[in-house]
Amino acid sequence: MEVVGGALSLSVLVPVYNERYLVGASLRRLLSLLHPSISAMEVIAVDDCSTDGSWDVLQRMAADDHRLHVYRHDRNRGKGAAVRTALGHAQMDVCVVHDADMEYNPLDIPALIRPFVEEGADAAFGSRYMSAPYRRTLMHRHTLINKGLTGISNWLTDLSLTDLETCYKAINTRLLKSIPIRSNDFRFEVEITFKLAKRRARIFEVPIRYSPRSYDEGKKIRARDGLLAVASMLKYSMVDDLYAADEYGSHILASLQGARRFNKWMGDALRPHVGDRVLEIGAGIGTLTAQFIPRECYFATDINPHYLHYLRSYAAGKPYLQVAKLDATQFEDFAPLAAMFDTVLMVNVLEHVPDPQAALANIHHVLAPGGRVVLLVPQHPRLYNTLDDALEHRERYTTEVLTGSLEKAGFHVDSLRDFNRFSVPGWFVNGNILRRRSFSKVQLKVLELGMPVVRRVDRMLPWGGLSLIAVGVKPAPTAR
Repeated sequence: MEVVGGALSLSVLVPVYNERYLVGASLRRLLSLLHPSISAMEVIAVDDCSTDGSWDVLQRMAADDHRLHVYRHDRNRGKGAAVRTALGHAQMDVCVVHDADMEYNPLDIPALIRPFVEEGADAAFGSRYMSAPYRRTLMHRHTLINKGLTGISNWLTDLSLTDLETCYKAINTRLLKSIPIRSNDFRFEVEITFKLAKRRARIFEVPIRYSPRSYDEGKKIRARDGLLAVASMLKYSMVDDLYAADEYGSHILASLQGARRFNKWMGDALRPHVGDRVLEIGAGIGTLTAQFIPRECYFATDINPHYLHYLRSYAAGKPYLQVAKLDATQFEDFAPLAAMFDTVLMVNVLEHVPDPQAALANIHHVLAPGGRVVLLVPQHPRLYNTLDDALEHRERYTTEVLTGSLEKAGFHVDSLRDFNRFSVPGWFVNGNILRRRSFSKVQLKVLELGMPVVRRVDRMLPWGGLSLIAVGVKPAPTAR
């Protein structure tokens, strides 16, 4: 997302269902919006199989304004489904959801854009309850229900929102498209909030106006939706469904990165080898980064744009933490970093790299004399199976192959050790026998719960680890 002259482009997503008498006025008010913070705008309206003529209104308006794009569902599916359809067509920097009725005022949208321009926000929610110069008094019982739902949500997400159920949610488009949206109805509001919280998005709130209509006037949300919202909160507090499938395998890797105790074990195993000036290649969502900072200098890098977006948000207020796109095989990415680091971390990355020898040579270039490369790679070629294939592992290493690669790149192999013997039987059964291509959430949860015991018994098991940790040292120049 590029901010040009303090302005961003905007995609407005408008779900429509049986709003024939309001949708025209609502969209005209939206399309008349002009503000210096909005460089360009598109409006994407999705008719959710209305039966009252709303679709005819949308078609006529779209014929008169090229910024309005209209689509129609062949059956009624709900608000979340309509938002999902509209999002599939969004092309601008930021998306904001706008209802087809007249309850929300588009003049508040520029205020939602401001946190993106000034604070690098990931999302901005319009709040009907925040302090403002004035606000209309709202329905008391409806307000109490909303505040109750917001309170439950805040407890489960550890956010401090004032208005969970607000329609006006502005979200970075790339981020929003990377999140799978499963809810078809009003539970979309809960789902997106919980998933943004779990993705550690930087969320801001902005006071907005609100002109509620009564149920007699066509208000569609009912008390039943409040109960469904609570059930949805419980669901999404336990379910980690945070990344849409992509070419980087983000959805698979995220399931592993959510295993906090396991990752703590990994971090503890690597920590003795980590110095003060660190380059981490393949930092993901900062699972290890968070364990090793602060340092004198820490570069967290990746090639996945979703991870880079997260890391840049995470780095705000951390002057020692730099974030950059870095391809392990491209020397031009490494060239400016010559001899800058005393440690290079490469955890579960080398097995993905098409030219590992080039990657190790690049690492050698950026290490100062005496610096260390710390690798964690999958071990045992005979364990290669469907899980490796799904993760796009190029190979599983042996100590001989890894040692040879490090020495060829100019490193002295300082140490080699097995890691995670406990998981070898489970990996074999799931991949070699059951031929699975994804990790069982139940098994991951059991592993997490049993981690204190696993860490104690792992070293006693008689076979080699599922992974191998290697430390290579760049020799100091020989004195002449």
